Amino acid sequence: MLALRGHPAAPVLALAPSIFVVYTYTQLILGNEFLRWPGNIERFFPLMLAVFVLAAALAIRAWQSTPQAGLPATSAGAYRTAGIVLLAIAAFVVVGLHLPNFVDAMRDQPASVQYLSSPTAFWLVKFMDLGIVAPAAITVGIGALRHRPWACKPMHTLVGAYTLIGASVTGMAITMTTRNDPDASATIVAGSALMTALLAAITCYLYRPLLRRHPASSGAPAPGNPLMPHRMW
Repeated sequence: MLALRGHPAAPVLALAPSIFVVYTYTQLILGNEFLRWPGNIERFFPLMLAVFVLAAALAIRAWQSTPQAGLPATSAGAYRTAGIVLLAIAAFVVVGLHLPNFVDAMRDQPASVQYLSSPTAFWLVKFMDLGIVAPAAITVGIGALRHRPWACKPMHTLVGAYTLIGASVTGMAITMTTRNDPDASATIVAGSALMTALLAAITCYLYRPLLRRHPASSGAPAPGNPLMPHRMW
């Protein structure tokens, strides 16, 4: 609706969910044990692929349609808070979520049900979280703490996307607990919920200036850009 109205917040708000979909559907497509479990998930591959391609295209287009100068002015306190939160996310992902079962997987006889039941998904999640999520959070978090101008756009993107990822991880942790899953952990539930709530608060704080009638930005929308026209909401 914001894009149809020509509001400059539209591409910024589109970045987080599109990145979240790319992250989620990559794991959903590649992590499935297609031949190991009964079912017909392979018949849904074209649909999942279409959603992935659409989300990736939208992420690229939204990134290009969000000029650095077009973002609202961000206070030093917002930079500092977002930077600390992003570094906390990286620490929680590495130490809280992945280190315990990673150590177990390194043993000669691992005991983790999560690893033994779906090894492909296990290593795929490890690869994406430890190779993409954590390094991106550390890099942008340090940039935000140092008030680097280049960190503003990825800071908005990552805080929003990690809020959605945190919500999905919290939902998964709660589901595992209610089903008495052997890998369930009350600590993970509490930590994920707390991190998601904190991220949601930071996301609302960062995104609120975007939805003002006259966003406080230092630049104007690029001419000829369909997602960032001159007409303001």
